[in-house]
Amino acid sequence: MQNAYLEKDIEEAILRDLESFILELGKGFAFVERQKRMIIDGDDFYLDLLFYHRKSKRLVAIELKIGKFQAKYQGQMKLYLKWLNRYERQPDENEPIGLILCAGDSREQIELLEMDKDGIMVAEYWTELPPKEKLEEKIHTLLLEARERIKARQLLDKRN
Repeated sequence: MQNAYLEKDIEEAILRDLESFILELGKGFAFVERQKRMIIDGDDFYLDLLFYHRKSKRLVAIELKIGKFQAKYQGQMKLYLKWLNRYERQPDENEPIGLILCAGDSREQIELLEMDKDGIMVAEYWTELPPKEKLEEKIHTLLLEARERIKARQLLDKRN
């Protein structure tokens, strides 16, 4: 039981720091909600952080995982994105994207799951933060990559 409390405390501290950092970026991110509650089939689900990115006109869902990436995280994020798309997305907005932050990655699992096709990215977070410029660059790159994948998917859908 103590491990569960310790994990929750660590998660809370990281979420506070992550939330502050993303807001400091000041490049179009707007904080929407922390621990966003979603009720699906009568069950409560909680998304760690929800932001809106003004330039790309989309919600950005962020889930923080303590430990290494696990394939089941894809299903969880996909569920959250579908819910956000159905209940939170405004008519003039693009589909939401998700970012799963893990203490360790599983590159082969991530590659095989092809989560980018669902607008989901996985990134490894550091236990010690790199310089602000490096982190800004990484987050910016992730958003650009997501935007490009979504455009490519939309082009494919139009052709079919």
